[in-house]
Amino acid sequence: MVTALVLLNIERKHIKDVSQQLVNMQEVSEVYSVAGRYDLVAVVRVKSNEQIADTIAGKFGALEGITATETLIAFNTYSRHDLEHMFSIGE
Repeated sequence: MVTALVLLNIERKHIKDVSQQLVNMQEVSEVYSVAGRYDLVAVVRVKSNEQIADTIAGKFGALEGITATETLIAFNTYSRHDLEHMFSIGE
C-alpha cells in the first residue's frame, strides 16, 4: 500500500466541488479543508507508485479549479491507535 498526502491550492469558487469530486474517487480515502498555505489535503491510498502518478496527474489534473499541488509520499505510518494496540497487554 502506498499512501500520499496531496496538498492542493484551489480557486475559491471551486473548493466545495473539487472536495466532493476528490472524495468520490476510489483512490482518495479522506479530504480535509485546511487553513494556511493550502486549501485542501487529500489522502490517497493505492497499491503502487504508478497508481499515484495516474491518480494525481490524470484524475486530479482533469478537475477544474485546481491551481497547484504538492505530493508527499509516506514512508511509514504512525498513529496513536496503532501504538496503543501494539503495546496493549489485553486490558
